[in-house]
Amino acid sequence: MSVVIRRGFARKPPDGFKTGVGQRGSLLPRPFIPRLSPEQEPLWFAVPALLLIFVAVVVPSVSTLLLAFQGPNHEFVGLANFRDVLQDPETLNLSRFPGHSPPWGALVHNALWILIHLPASVGLGLLLALLFQDIPGNQILRVFIYLGMILPMVIGGVLIRFLFDENAGIVNGALELLGRSDLVRTWTAYPETALFALILGSVWLWVGFPLVLFSSGLTTIPRELYEAADIDGAGTWAKFRHITWPGLAPVTSVVVAMTVLWELKIFDIVYVATQGGPGNASLVLALEMYFAAFRALDYPHASALATILALLALLVGIRFVRTAKNA
Repeated sequence: MSVVIRRGFARKPPDGFKTGVGQRGSLLPRPFIPRLSPEQEPLWFAVPALLLIFVAVVVPSVSTLLLAFQGPNHEFVGLANFRDVLQDPETLNLSRFPGHSPPWGALVHNALWILIHLPASVGLGLLLALLFQDIPGNQILRVFIYLGMILPMVIGGVLIRFLFDENAGIVNGALELLGRSDLVRTWTAYPETALFALILGSVWLWVGFPLVLFSSGLTTIPRELYEAADIDGAGTWAKFRHITWPGLAPVTSVVVAMTVLWELKIFDIVYVATQGGPGNASLVLALEMYFAAFRALDYPHASALATILALLALLVGIRFVRTAKNA
């Protein structure tokens, strides 16, 4: 068909038809598409994803940031919302820390999540990866441990409640076997133990993530290095210190960054297990932001909390990118 059209207009173009509008010898006008080099053409495939990110991430983020500097009537109030957030005992209550039991404020609670949960989960994941390295059937063991990551964290919160329950919890059962009946209680129901029960209980939910990454990282270390170390008479600790640990450095940076980000935005486990209680003893920043926005309907306060949380996550992200570039 195209050959017939080309031949027809080669002899006599119709009146009013301007050549050079479409393809050569074609009547159809060429669509308005910017000229891109062959290297730039794949960018068209990223346009839908970029539009989705713009609508779902950029626009809400900018709106939240602007709302954080506004009052109830949308007037500009500067940093007043941030001042109110940091002076709120629900966010920061240093008068009770560390001499009294929680609540110490959501910011302190998030810091404790990082200080306790990060070394516990990363260290346990590394230890299990080293132990499972040469055990037959280690893949099955990894799958069982990784089940905690597959579970929705809402279910994980319910499991943690049962884990530390006074009558049905395995933790209290173990304490009775050890003769520590004085410690038997529903741990999530007391201000002294609720926060630590959530932190320790969530270790088994997250430990599958560092386990899988460290196991993959161990396979990338050349076995020749260990053979040369054996010839030189190096012990187990020397091989770990000079071969394994440096070889796992890139993986460790990823595990630490992702774990800290998870701990900063922790919400579902706390919401399901304790709702931040008792008496805000286990409140975290994300949950405080949720309560401010959807219970108190104080959107400027919630936006200020979201901005602080985003800045903390951004600091971790920048540190992770710099470490990844140097690795």
